[in-house]
Formats: sequence, C-alpha cells, structure tokens
Amino acid sequence: MKRLCVYCGSRPGSQPAYTEAAKNLARALVNRKIEVVYGGASVGTMGVLANTVLAEGGHVIGIIPQAVLGREVVHRGLSELRVVTSMHERKALMAELSDGFIALPGGLGTLDEVFEILTWGQLGLHQKPCGLLNIRDYYRGLVDFLDHAVSERFITEVHRAMLLVEEEPERLLDQFERYKAPAVAKWVDRTSA
Repeated sequence: MKRLCVYCGSRPGSQPAYTEAAKNLARALVNRKIEVVYGGASVGTMGVLANTVLAEGGHVIGIIPQAVLGREVVHRGLSELRVVTSMHERKALMAELSDGFIALPGGLGTLDEVFEILTWGQLGLHQKPCGLLNIRDYYRGLVDFLDHAVSERFITEVHRAMLLVEEEPERLLDQFERYKAPAVAKWVDRTSA
C-alpha cells in the first residue's frame, strides 16, 4: 500500500480520544511509509490527522472542492492540495489515488464517503480494503445495523465482511495488508435473489 484515504470529521468530536486516534493513525501510517489522501481541511480530526502526518515527515494530499476553497477551513500547508469542481469529483479522485480507505469517527460526510466507497467495492468497481476505526465504540450501532441487514438478507455475509472494523490503527493496517476482495460482485450474486 502506497496511499490510504482517510475519511474523518471537520469537527473534533466530544471526546479527546477522537483527536488522539487521528494522531495515532497518522503516526502508524508514517511509520509504514504510507501517504495520506484526505478531504483537505485544517479543522477537526481532519486537521489533526494532516498536521500529525506532516509533523512526522509524511506526505499528505488534500482534495477539496472549489466551493470550499475560499473558506478558512482549507489546509494551506499540505504536501499537495488538489482543487476539484464538485464533491463527486472529490470522492472519485480520492478513490483513484488510494489503495484503501479508513474512516475515523465522523459525521454525515464521513458516513457518505465510507458507504459510497464500500458500495463501489460491492459492485466490483475496486478491490481495495475499507475499514472503520471504532474508537470508543463509536461505530457499534452502525456495525450492529449492518449485521441486522445481513440477517434480514439485504446484505450478503460476503459483502458485509468487506468492511473491516478495529479499535487500533496497527491492527486495522495489518488486516488491510492481508485483505482479499470477494470474488463475487453484487451483480452476479445469486444468494440474495
């Protein structure tokens, strides 16, 4: 893995553990010589992640839509800042540049990004690992819901297993190294018919 995309919040969250997790992930990525692709902001856990990677000597690529560029939230000290025309283009470029995807705790934007990229994997559009860093059990309700969707036969077990979940960055990165995408894309899956 050369680069990983990290989805994270434009807010720090209510607990110091969330910003600490962004720092720990940043250090783990730099230690493995993995570059970071992210949304390009200087605020929230996004800013903490980028600042820590840069402070540790790593490489950070920020991708930001033109509409957000004039706001104070843009990180002006990145290794690279790429400006795109839309959120759709942002997500597509993040996917193109990255060898995998990690979501730290975050809000609606983080959820949108992780579910879109997970769906692309389900459809066979990429074979890259996707994971949640489940800090302070932040994603427990979401993981429980996905398991419920499996039991209700809206998601297959094979596709549910595509979303890796860990509490520690190193363990998640180890899982990424071993990840093998399922051989069955949604369109040829006969088990849910």
